[in-house]
Amino acid sequence: MACQFLVGGKGDRIPHSRLFILNFELIILNSLITPHLLLDRPVAAYYKISELKISNRMSIVIAGERSGVGKTTVTLALLAALRRRSQNVQSFKVGPDYIDPMFHRRVTGRACRNLDPVLTSELYVQQCFNKNTQDAEYALIEGVMGLFDGASGADDFASTAHVSRLLNLPVLLILNCSSLSRSIAAIAHGYRSFDPRVQVAGVVLNRVGSDRHLELLTTALEPLNLPILGVLRRQEEITIPDRHLGLVPSGELQNLQPVLDRLADLGETCFDWEKLTPLLKCDQSAFITPYNLQGLKSKIRLAIAQDAAFNFYYADNLEMLEQLGAELFPWSPLTDSHLPEGTQGLYFGGGFPEVFAAELGENQLIRLAVKAAIQAGMPTYAECGGLMYLCDQIVDFSEQAYPMVGIFPTTAKMGNRLTLGYRQATVLQNTPLVQMGDRLWGHEFHRSTLAPESSQPLFNLQGYHSQISLKSEGWQRHQVHASYTHLHFGARPELVTRFLSHCERSN
Repeated sequence: MACQFLVGGKGDRIPHSRLFILNFELIILNSLITPHLLLDRPVAAYYKISELKISNRMSIVIAGERSGVGKTTVTLALLAALRRRSQNVQSFKVGPDYIDPMFHRRVTGRACRNLDPVLTSELYVQQCFNKNTQDAEYALIEGVMGLFDGASGADDFASTAHVSRLLNLPVLLILNCSSLSRSIAAIAHGYRSFDPRVQVAGVVLNRVGSDRHLELLTTALEPLNLPILGVLRRQEEITIPDRHLGLVPSGELQNLQPVLDRLADLGETCFDWEKLTPLLKCDQSAFITPYNLQGLKSKIRLAIAQDAAFNFYYADNLEMLEQLGAELFPWSPLTDSHLPEGTQGLYFGGGFPEVFAAELGENQLIRLAVKAAIQAGMPTYAECGGLMYLCDQIVDFSEQAYPMVGIFPTTAKMGNRLTLGYRQATVLQNTPLVQMGDRLWGHEFHRSTLAPESSQPLFNLQGYHSQISLKSEGWQRHQVHASYTHLHFGARPELVTRFLSHCERSN
């Protein structure tokens, strides 16, 4: 299918972006955080930069006018087309999402990095982007929700627009064109003019129904002098299945490659690459020495649960663990009969244990091995799905109960209610990861509840706005830190150091 490209307006070339320069060796985070977050972020001085030069990193931010307009489809199409051109394509995802980055990685062969100024900091977002585009030929950022939708309705902190401003990058705005024609101009004009600090480089018209529909859309947009950089017709044959927490993870989809091949074909034919390529191509002359983190002298053998049931991990978390002294040994609670040899610590990420509860329950050998290791004092960090696995049992959506490890005397029961959002967590007791009184930013995303609840919760939780109090949660027993609250270690390397130190002392 051939696609048309129409560009209206002047100035086809977008100037290279310029990332601000940090002219110092030691960065104290508290002095650089947006004011309304100051009280909730401890001082953490850990970025040591030995050499800095001006960074002209180039990329573009894929944004939508709302959720469900096709951001992920457009992003994957562009990434797949770029991957056919280059082995070095780096992607990023705004916000705390785990699943979209899995699809990015499947396409590019490189770990997708999350850019989330709430879970980390504004500074870390800039550092992460600059560091991970050093060896990339092309870079692309997928946004979150609508362009200006952030953590609060009061401002756009943590929104796609906020991240685009932090990185001084232009935005490619995806417009869902189904069920409208001339009104598309009002939408495009509103988004371009709402915040003059955000540079909209062009639009992509998605779900265009016919040639006549496209003619109406382009005629309406022409007075705005806003480049149309892509046109995608309705693609009923390209679908990625979803379930209760979003898309089904890429690792579970056996027939995904033909879909990605089709997306690559669309990417090659439905976008104006003459206009897009300068926006996506990284400036290889830019350079910044990565920050150095001082790790333990000895290596810690950390067993990390990685399979279809447990796969919610931030790439930066795994990288920081390795930088600070961990050797990561992937293993499967679904299929393995024993822990990796010489294991000194356990890390259970989130995922979908409820979907694989029967298989997890049937693997009695590994459940007993995990329980014995924990009861013997092995330091363990478990998030969300990992917490559920360490409970007595999981009750799935069909009311079937399956035995789990049994460290915590509670049942994880699936339900329809979605618990979702950023959390300010105040630590109520010491664990191998945190100390009483610490204040952290985290994120919850689950449809299960625990009964009974913890009698000695780990965290006192508040919402993004501190006046919204939530239930306390989290469990600590033996040397286990287990919680529904997902953490990003990017701005808090002391958490990793503390955990690995516990692993070293316990063995």
